[in-house]
Amino acid sequence: MDAGLLKAARTALVECMGVSKKEVLLVIVDEPLRRVGYAFWEAGRRLGIESILAEIIERETHGSEPPDAIAQLMANVDIVIAPTTKSLSHTNARRAACAKGVRIATLPGITIDSMKRTLALDYKNKVMGPTVRLARLLTRTSQAHVVTPAGTDITMSLKGREGEADTGIAHKAGDFTNLPAGEAYIAPVEGTANGKIVVDGSMAGVGLIRRPFTMHVKNGYVVKFEGSKEADTIRELATRVGKFGSNIAELGIGTNVKAHIVGNVLEDEKAIGTVHIAIGDNRSMGGRVSVPLHLDAILCKPTLSLDGKVIMRDGKMRR
Repeated sequence: MDAGLLKAARTALVECMGVSKKEVLLVIVDEPLRRVGYAFWEAGRRLGIESILAEIIERETHGSEPPDAIAQLMANVDIVIAPTTKSLSHTNARRAACAKGVRIATLPGITIDSMKRTLALDYKNKVMGPTVRLARLLTRTSQAHVVTPAGTDITMSLKGREGEADTGIAHKAGDFTNLPAGEAYIAPVEGTANGKIVVDGSMAGVGLIRRPFTMHVKNGYVVKFEGSKEADTIRELATRVGKFGSNIAELGIGTNVKAHIVGNVLEDEKAIGTVHIAIGDNRSMGGRVSVPLHLDAILCKPTLSLDGKVIMRDGKMRR
């Protein structure tokens, strides 16, 4: 067992999840992330926690449901850690388990390097404060506007929606977080986004972007994908689940000082100085769209305005 990997897993269980010896831990993994999953199971065992390791077949897309048996198991333990290739974050199984009080952390596609580096962070003192402040600011916002040097220029309504803070701390019943954590996010009002998104950082489903591509948005949906083979891939994934696969689902701001754009969206979307916009499912964040797809697009050097006030210019937060 890699000592660094085991240490990161232990830190996540103790500091982020707040485990106790009376609890039952379920680790859900698939074959590509078996090594990471086993590290969590081993860390739990060494902490004296009743630990269960369940391996599932890799899902087709981010947001695809796990098997029913796993969904039932998720709802009947105390803590779920899910290092899987495709994200279980935006699934009915995850939502139902949290509704029953289960604390859950998902780590879709996490790499060993990322786990060792980004989990070695004091989330309570370094991430929680700025993330919560940004989430509250999003909650108070009616209109958001994002532009980037690559050509993104899009507006969307946030009116009536509540910003969420992914702080990495999941100590209360029903808490949910990504690990690594570090983003403030919100579900834009369906049907209100207009403009274009030029993806130049990375995107779930294709990884690092070598040649930027454009998603044209009208009345809350991407109506045209153009510019590269990556655009074709995202179009295919979105259309596979129907109209709502192209829904503008999320606006997020990265707040993790240890995160970088490496081609793994789990880490990329947490990077300081980035904004991400997702398509597909937004039910997990207070929206109305539920589909088995959620794809985040990371944008570089964004200028973000909330109700006309610039809070980030060219990737630099303004005080």
